[in-house]
Amino acid sequence: MKRLTIFALLLMVAGPAGADDWPTRPVTLVVPYAAGGPVDALGRILGTGLSDKLGQQITIENVGGAGGMTGSNRVAKAAADGYTMLMGSTSVLAQNQTLYKHPLYDAATDFAPAAMVTDSARVLITRKDFPADNFKDFVAHVKAHPDSIKYGTAGVGSGVHICGILLNQALGTDMTMVPYRGTAPAMQDMIGGRIDAFAEQISTALPQIQGKAVKAIATMGLERAPGLEDVPTAAEFGYPNVDCGSWGALVFPKGTPEPIIRRLAKAANETVGDPAIRKRLADVGVTVPAPERRTPEYLAKFIPAEIARWAEPIRASGVTAD
Repeated sequence: MKRLTIFALLLMVAGPAGADDWPTRPVTLVVPYAAGGPVDALGRILGTGLSDKLGQQITIENVGGAGGMTGSNRVAKAAADGYTMLMGSTSVLAQNQTLYKHPLYDAATDFAPAAMVTDSARVLITRKDFPADNFKDFVAHVKAHPDSIKYGTAGVGSGVHICGILLNQALGTDMTMVPYRGTAPAMQDMIGGRIDAFAEQISTALPQIQGKAVKAIATMGLERAPGLEDVPTAAEFGYPNVDCGSWGALVFPKGTPEPIIRRLAKAANETVGDPAIRKRLADVGVTVPAPERRTPEYLAKFIPAEIARWAEPIRASGVTAD
């Protein structure tokens, strides 16, 4: 009995087993989308840096489906031991909470926030012969032709679709939403002149913009974007509410020990502070948040605030997904 009591006391002093020396084996980073997309690209860039900082391999696992909720739910239901984490984004940690009638998880309570790691703005692009070269002229043309503008989406509830909803509400317009199975076919139709516009991730749009296959009208974030420094933001034209930026964050399942969360936060900050990693991120149009925005405490407050921010335009649009 005495031995048992001493052993129990030692366990209490030591804290959760394995927390202080985490990680001792490879860590799975779940990307809740198919391989090859923008979020997957970010996960692989960050995974490389995190592997170096943590001294263990970061294994990327792509789990697509349900607008990113299938993979995210896999993490929410995983063991809270620090060996499964999520490459979260605006869609899976904010927008889906309102868009879907029955979300598979509660983004505000089912995860342990560790660090926000990236910011990226979308860019509003048009077909190359669209009769506007900047956001002011784009707005004027859309308002003058309210029934004829076709806006491409990657399906109901996709990030590009939500941006279109936000754009229509901010401008007081009613562009027709044309759904596609991803942005690749939407881009093909834009290049072919069959649709007029959509807001794409900069990493995907940049080659087409540089090749003059499409036109960049404005970036949809608070600051000008890497690679498109000469393209003004919509805010610079007097539309500060057209902020359709996408952020990336690392989260664990709820209940993950605090030492593990702190260790990942430290490694994530060191990773995005690495000049080589920053360059790779900038090459795909992504910036790194300020240090004060990269803490677990900030992310814990930011996620509920983002859920609330996106709830208004989504509910006002009447768009829902099953």
